Amino acid sequence: MANAETTLQQQIRLAIGTSPEIRIFRNQVGSLPDPRTGRLVTFGLVRGSADLIGWRTVTITQAMVGTRIAVFTSIEVKTPTGRIRPEQQAWLDAVTQAGGLAGIARSVTDAQALLSNLPT
Repeated sequence: MANAETTLQQQIRLAIGTSPEIRIFRNQVGSLPDPRTGRLVTFGLVRGSADLIGWRTVTITQAMVGTRIAVFTSIEVKTPTGRIRPEQQAWLDAVTQAGGLAGIARSVTDAQALLSNLPT
């Protein structure tokens, strides 16, 4: 049985997955022991990286009229009572500072609002 955060992630992916301008993927971060060697195997982008990552395609204006670019997008999914860890906030800050879209979504509406904002 899925927990509340996993269910919310699925709802967000379904709600925003219909847009041809947006591509979002599940980024599961963690580590497990290799059953053969017992060594710890780490997976996902990096510790603290968001649950959902991808891009939103935008069209550049003026000097690059008609050029489409992908804006890196990172969504940390939390339940209404979920807390963000310092490394997760650091990841979101780094993405935002680099010009990407990043934030916390506690609902489908939050994720949609985040995706409607373009970096300046």
